[in-house]
Amino acid sequence: MSATPGSRQGLLSPYRVLDLTEGGCMVGGKVLGDLGADVIKVEPPGGSPSRNIGPFYHDIPHPEKSLFWFAYCGSKRGITLDITKADGRALLARLAETADIVLESFAPGYLEGLGLGYQALSQINRALVLTSITPFGQEGPYAHYQATDIVSMAMGGSMYICGEPDRPPLRIGLPQAELHGGAEAAAASMIALWHRLVSGEGQHVDVSMQLCIAGTLMNANAFPHLHRETLVRRGERMKAGFATVRPIFPTSDGYISFMPVAGYVGTASMKAMVEWMVEEGMAPDWMREKDWASWDILQVALSPEGQKEMDAQEEAFLAFFPTHTTEEVYQEALRRRILIAPCSSVAHIAHNPQLEARGYFAEVEHDELGRSLRYPAYWGKSSEGPVGIRHRAPSVGEHNEEVYIKELGLTAAELARLKGAGVI
Repeated sequence: MSATPGSRQGLLSPYRVLDLTEGGCMVGGKVLGDLGADVIKVEPPGGSPSRNIGPFYHDIPHPEKSLFWFAYCGSKRGITLDITKADGRALLARLAETADIVLESFAPGYLEGLGLGYQALSQINRALVLTSITPFGQEGPYAHYQATDIVSMAMGGSMYICGEPDRPPLRIGLPQAELHGGAEAAAASMIALWHRLVSGEGQHVDVSMQLCIAGTLMNANAFPHLHRETLVRRGERMKAGFATVRPIFPTSDGYISFMPVAGYVGTASMKAMVEWMVEEGMAPDWMREKDWASWDILQVALSPEGQKEMDAQEEAFLAFFPTHTTEEVYQEALRRRILIAPCSSVAHIAHNPQLEARGYFAEVEHDELGRSLRYPAYWGKSSEGPVGIRHRAPSVGEHNEEVYIKELGLTAAELARLKGAGVI
């Protein structure tokens, strides 16, 4: 499957987005572009600093070969513009007249200081949605604190529960706070767009990366309220009542996720797991003799003696799973209806048969490289229209003439003057 520029219309094809974000926050514009919106990435003359984020194509550091840029700026057009200059601000204001959404990730108050904040832009375009992504939001005691992605991960609570208890906290390698902020910004912008369709009014959407990360912590947020304790990092183990359990087990070539859960489905899964071990002669005697049909993980986990049984289970599973590959465990789990999930590496995902069957990947043409690159392209399906990458990320200023001359009506002479003045 291949993706070519302008080959498909999408769910948001009537709408225009101006993307002034940087870093992982750029994924917000990517999501809207994949949904069909006309997303214009606005970057400084000479190129966005995000173009210098690796890895790079063939490991050659170059602003036009950043795979980070490729990943988060596909489905966008690109222009250069210096909004710190008066002419640049005037051009952005003109672009905002016909825009539906503006995405930005500047520090709180920065755009206001340039005369381009929500109040100013809403005077130009009453229906405009301005979505701001910052580490801690537009208001509050931390609003003006500077923060890198690792700070947002820590302040959002993720790092507190990741890592070994006797070692420093850990973060996920990629800029997850920025990426979650960008993804939430896309979703929130569409909600505001829906409100506009009903009311005719635009909005200023405030996205805090810290709160985005807090929202990813699953049951950790509820623990203080429900259990009167705060989850702490336990390394390779998780808290389950009075007991701790191992959720990740090694296989012969990787890892799988397996943990007994409550309810009929969980009990049936555990019963099927033990039956498999019995068939292969790897279930200890106590597992063979136990009535797994009536086994209840909740009773075990809430019992002061429950840790002994959980440790015995862990020992048996640690002996069993390494006798199979990750794919063998996964396929057998599907056949037997056992609650097991593979811990996939990038290489595994790239050859995942389920994703292949759904047409998740696509070859995207990169004429500047003289070849196509394989992308995780079609992340959703809709009966109302296609969802996924439409074309490669733009090169520096690739669509300047298209936007400034053909759409804004500037002359070639005006464009040359602005370029000479460092505005575009």
